[in-house]
Amino acid sequence: MQGNNMSTLRVLLIGDVVGDTGCTMFQKHINHVREKYHIDAIIVNGENSASGGKGITSRIVKFFKHNGVDVITTGNHVWAKREIYDYIAQHHDVLRPANFPMGVPGVGVATFECKGQTIGVINVQGRVFMRDLIDCPFRTVESILTYLRSKTKIIFIDFHAEATSEKMAMAYFVEGKVSGVVGTHTHVQTADERILPGGTAYITDLGMTGSLNSSLGMKKDVIIKHFLDQMPVKFEVSTDMPVIMTGVWIEVDVHSGKAIKIERVKILDDNLHIHNTLGD
Repeated sequence: MQGNNMSTLRVLLIGDVVGDTGCTMFQKHINHVREKYHIDAIIVNGENSASGGKGITSRIVKFFKHNGVDVITTGNHVWAKREIYDYIAQHHDVLRPANFPMGVPGVGVATFECKGQTIGVINVQGRVFMRDLIDCPFRTVESILTYLRSKTKIIFIDFHAEATSEKMAMAYFVEGKVSGVVGTHTHVQTADERILPGGTAYITDLGMTGSLNSSLGMKKDVIIKHFLDQMPVKFEVSTDMPVIMTGVWIEVDVHSGKAIKIERVKILDDNLHIHNTLGD
């Protein structure tokens, strides 16, 4: 990939990819985004990338890797497809939240090499308005950083959380200790991207890759019915146009690990031919 210069790296972080719609959108536009913004590394949240909009499979992991993704983060839907359990247990390119209970498959932190530099990625899940009984994300991150910062100063956190206040608190908690904190889970891109005084880039939510005229990537009529009558329904991935892909790219000084620029990315496509190439 074409980089910027020897002293900086640009990392692209893409919000929750939803079903076949999101995967098709990602595949169609990722090369253009990579070239336009001179991206060196890519981190994607893939917990909703299976055809039904929940979970991820090993075939989808290979799909992302084939399209240049370095690390895939997840969240509360990571276990939706049982087939992924063995893969996560054996590979470190797909993360599950690090504050999940001890003994579950996989890891919540990984490193990879990019242009001679080591990049660290931490995946944690929030607790406010989230149903899962999980460990404190703040103490978990604090513990991970005690050893990860001895390996690299270039560190990104995907904080998969519901509450804006919890995401902001995490950013201030690790300010100056990591290169960037990005929120996922709510599927709506926020407009608060900035670099905190300590050199940590932040955005409350990356958004999603999926149908714009939907309810978080799902068919809106089904969701509305559920809110009206509270009856159980099967959520279905929306294929309505246009489709969006949102996220941010963050430029980092490789010597200090501090962010020097953050910019939102938003691609719209109103002529996407959605297909299932993954067979999941």
